[in-house]
Amino acid sequence: MNDQPKFIVDECTGPYVASWLKSKGFSVLSVFEAFPGIKDTEILTIAQSEGRIVITNDKDFGEMVFKSRYSHHGIVLLRLNDERSKNKIAVLEKLLTHHSSDLIGNFIVLTENTIRVIRKNAF
Repeated sequence: MNDQPKFIVDECTGPYVASWLKSKGFSVLSVFEAFPGIKDTEILTIAQSEGRIVITNDKDFGEMVFKSRYSHHGIVLLRLNDERSKNKIAVLEKLLTHHSSDLIGNFIVLTENTIRVIRKNAF
């Protein structure tokens, strides 16, 4: 399935999220497992070169994209009150079920109650 999104899951988001995505059949690169401690700019470089969508809890990605104008293939920023893996997976499942067509190239801010898609042409 070449049209299925590929992901890179940031270290702060955790290995359980990466494992869950893998169990759903997605191609997933876990920073926690493969590159612990690498810089955010390196994560974006890997994601861009491999066509992966970044899933992160780190607000610095917003600054890199909107202020510093880093290129990306798509970013999902989790802004959750409940940071437990089970909750991260629940909100990601909603995103993948209802907004999978919005993933590529956009910046998505995800909370327990909202999905905000900032389209690539808006920044």
